[in-house]
Amino acid sequence: MIIKLLKSIARRHALVTIVLGTVLVQAGHAGPAFESDSPAYAPKPWTQKDFQNDPNDFRFLVIGDRTGGERLGIFDRAMDKANLFQPEFVMSIGDLIEGYTSDLPKLDSMWSELDEKVSRLDMPFFRVIGNHDLGNDTMRKVWESRYGPTYYHFKYRDCLFLALNSEDPPNLVDPEFEKDLVKYNRLKVTDPEAAAVMLAEFMKSDRLKSYRKPANFSDDQVEYVRKVLSEDKDARWTFVFFHQPAWENPSENFVKIENLLRENERQYTVFAGHMHYYKHEERFGRDYIRMGTVGGSFHKDGPGNVDHLTWVTMKDGGPVIANIKLDGIFKKDDLKD
Repeated sequence: MIIKLLKSIARRHALVTIVLGTVLVQAGHAGPAFESDSPAYAPKPWTQKDFQNDPNDFRFLVIGDRTGGERLGIFDRAMDKANLFQPEFVMSIGDLIEGYTSDLPKLDSMWSELDEKVSRLDMPFFRVIGNHDLGNDTMRKVWESRYGPTYYHFKYRDCLFLALNSEDPPNLVDPEFEKDLVKYNRLKVTDPEAAAVMLAEFMKSDRLKSYRKPANFSDDQVEYVRKVLSEDKDARWTFVFFHQPAWENPSENFVKIENLLRENERQYTVFAGHMHYYKHEERFGRDYIRMGTVGGSFHKDGPGNVDHLTWVTMKDGGPVIANIKLDGIFKKDDLKD
């Protein structure tokens, strides 16, 4: 009689099913049952929250700047630690190579080095262009020959991902800067202390102000965004990635892109980088995140001066975002006496 009553309760509430004396707790959404040998009617040492197993949820990582005065070895660690999380994919926000050269063999070598590093990931890696990746027309041609379009989009689990190009067209850098970059890259290998001094002097100089120029989005790119958004008005969330935090010094075309994103009360989240300093802010009730680094030089002191991974869990109500310092991640066998 008691068993029959429990079965009736289980059918009504879809919470427990008695099978050969074992309680199978169907908590939350579709997925494997949780097995317990505790009787259905007994007190239990666990809470009654649903299991976090909604099949519509997914998770991905975002990484910041690798270059712009790369500190060697950090990006390699980031790739290894990204694999520990087993996300469904990894997004970037640009500055993947040092770049700023028209030397084709050097550019091919830089991109091949980057490709070897990201090939260690167990999951897809999505490239986004930064100023160090597209500093002149030769660099654009190399990108297009290796990777195709400089901006693109894709859909995943009914979410729209926009990977835009904030260097469209690129802000050209003076030849003296290119010479200094060659010298700096050489010193990183031969004399790291001298490289650190050179970088610190540059960060304090007036030249830095002329180097930091507004983000550029061409008219063609604005029309591309308009077309993509108009064809996908019902995406449950839109994620936008580009390199420069264009909202901090918005151009006319960036304002157009923002206005397109805000149409139809679209829900979206924006990721950028470039400043090598983490910062979060809200605009129009949406999250705008400026990533820290995964190897790029530190530009100023403060809490945002950090190498990190950003872990995004997409749920029915929107993304849940967590930032994890690289130094806080270790494998099961990393700590040894």
